[in-house]
Amino acid sequence: MTATSTQGDRTTDLLPYLVAATFFMEYLDTTVIATALPQMAHTFGVGPNALSLGMTAYMLALAVFIPISGWIADRYGSRTVFGSAIVIFTGASVLCGLSNGVATFTAARLLQGIGGAMMVPVGRMIVVRSTEKARLMRAIATITWPGIVAPVVGPPIGGFITTYASWRWIFLLNVPFGIAALVCTWLIVRNTRADEQRPLDWIGFVLAGAALTCLLIGTEAAGQQDAQFAHALVLVGASVLFGIAAWLHARRCAHPLLDFTTLRVPTFSVTVITGSVTRIAINAVPYLLPLLFQIGFGLSPFQSGLLLLASAVGNLGMKAGTSWILDRFGFRRVALVDVTIVGVFTIACGWLTASTPLAITLFVVFVYGLTRSMQFTTLATLAYADIPARQTSAASTLWSAAQQMTIGMGIAFGALALRIAASLRGDATGVHYVLDDFRWAFVAAGVLALLTLPGYVRLAVDAGDRLRASAARG
Repeated sequence: MTATSTQGDRTTDLLPYLVAATFFMEYLDTTVIATALPQMAHTFGVGPNALSLGMTAYMLALAVFIPISGWIADRYGSRTVFGSAIVIFTGASVLCGLSNGVATFTAARLLQGIGGAMMVPVGRMIVVRSTEKARLMRAIATITWPGIVAPVVGPPIGGFITTYASWRWIFLLNVPFGIAALVCTWLIVRNTRADEQRPLDWIGFVLAGAALTCLLIGTEAAGQQDAQFAHALVLVGASVLFGIAAWLHARRCAHPLLDFTTLRVPTFSVTVITGSVTRIAINAVPYLLPLLFQIGFGLSPFQSGLLLLASAVGNLGMKAGTSWILDRFGFRRVALVDVTIVGVFTIACGWLTASTPLAITLFVVFVYGLTRSMQFTTLATLAYADIPARQTSAASTLWSAAQQMTIGMGIAFGALALRIAASLRGDATGVHYVLDDFRWAFVAAGVLALLTLPGYVRLAVDAGDRLRASAARG
């Protein structure tokens, strides 16, 4: 082996860690803000609800620019776009930290969302394109963990920074990490472009952006405590119509922005469609657990955060064994067993009470973290197992859009389940929750996860075996 090839292998080995670091920066930034909203509102002299504009602006930017990210990377080069995304995200973080009012904060969050929309799908595309099949399983496991860990550790970190420093540091701390990531990007990422320069599908861009925007705003509206479900249903219905229009347009367009033909690949289809339903169920739990601990158990936010760290430990603990488990037992078997455990332990969360022994509570939360990590990594790895190289960009864009949508839909599902449980109990307002409401909400999420079992049964017995065999040889 030549020195040049050895250096190339080392550079390829570093790529997943670089991309994972940028993912963690973005995901952490998104999750820590929730705990800082009261202090930010006090600084701006407004109510906390006024800052929802900033959150909505960020989601709108994601909805509009995720579909176009693959096309931009193919046209201008993956390193150029990924590096530009880091610059935009880091610069917008500075503007967020220096904001002196709702208007400037909202504008900065909009800009930050544009950077985030480019960073995640393009970063994933870089890793998939640059990594040979023998190393893809470990590479995907590496870039998946930030999205698993950040939602758990984010709130405690945000609370600590807000309490002992200032909310502005939540954003300003991104600067040194962003600069380091930019330097590493310049040094180790190749500026690859697509062989064929496709024209921009403007109609698809508008339809996809409208569909994702309506879905994001609609699901967010459904998750609010004072939700107007009629408005939310109208938005979700509009999203479905725009989505159908985007799909019909893509079938007739020579170069569609969202290439739905990737769904003809069986493994990709199952991981996107069935996997999205699973992720909705899984993503409902991080919303429900803190509320259960604070409202149902009467714990403080800090105490609740400490209990949730058991999930983070489970997430990180599973990371070390994910590749071995998948290689030993296969993707289909792992997906089936894991989603069953996810469903059972999600339901088990509903039977936790303030009098439950601490060890049992920690065990249930810990196992949930283990299975959450396993399922997310399994889906993310299997998604690209059979995708041809020419469709990597299209698959990454579609995967990122689906993944982003399921975060908001998971929260909305949890909130809706709570509201329905409270209403059935006789609470017409659906805002005063008791322990039984949480119990039925967890049951709903667990059953939803179990209902996806037939989808994973559709996987071929040898699904992903090329990754297993090559990983074993590597």
